[in-house]
Amino acid sequence: MNPALVAVVKSLKSVVQRMRKFSLFPLLSALFIALFIYLAFDPVDRRVWVIENIPVVGVFLLLALTYKKFQFSNFTYGMLFIWLFLHTIGGHFTFANVPFDYVTEFFGFERNNFDRLAHFSVGFYAVGITELLLRKGYSTKWVAYAFGFSFVMSVAAIYEIIEWIYAVVDGGEVGVEFLGSQGDIWDAQKDMLLDGLGAIFSLLLFRFTQKIEKSS
Repeated sequence: MNPALVAVVKSLKSVVQRMRKFSLFPLLSALFIALFIYLAFDPVDRRVWVIENIPVVGVFLLLALTYKKFQFSNFTYGMLFIWLFLHTIGGHFTFANVPFDYVTEFFGFERNNFDRLAHFSVGFYAVGITELLLRKGYSTKWVAYAFGFSFVMSVAAIYEIIEWIYAVVDGGEVGVEFLGSQGDIWDAQKDMLLDGLGAIFSLLLFRFTQKIEKSS
């Protein structure tokens, strides 16, 4: 094996072994709470902020309330909190107005794609479901992976339906901002695609970390 690759693998093993000794959840929680409080002040639209943060608060409380009964690995907590951070930022600015111009201009996008990034991070929750099933012994390895992916896709579809219903019922600017399509008629399909790609990406990373742990 290439000496450089061997050195990288050994370094990763060392990092994994150190991370097993403590949980990142308290630190990530403190950072999230600080960001949430800071961005709670003077959002672009208070009604949009409230609507967008309902799932954020719900997910965080679920993780916090179950922390003593079940602790995810640090890798999984890191993946789960990415969405919490991104969605909190999107709720403050509204996703279409997040300062993301440098990325938009660099890639020549015709719209603000910060919401696409957030949807990609939604897929990371496949790791949480998969790890829970495996550690609890509720299913075999590949069934857990398949269920994690399917869970994300189900949530993605349900959320797009909720966005559509709210936009129709509201019938105003808040509904449009919550929908966040920015004029793209294929927005819902693209969002679900990004959710799925995020799930695949995160599960591959999870599989890689599992192999490292087993060999360490």
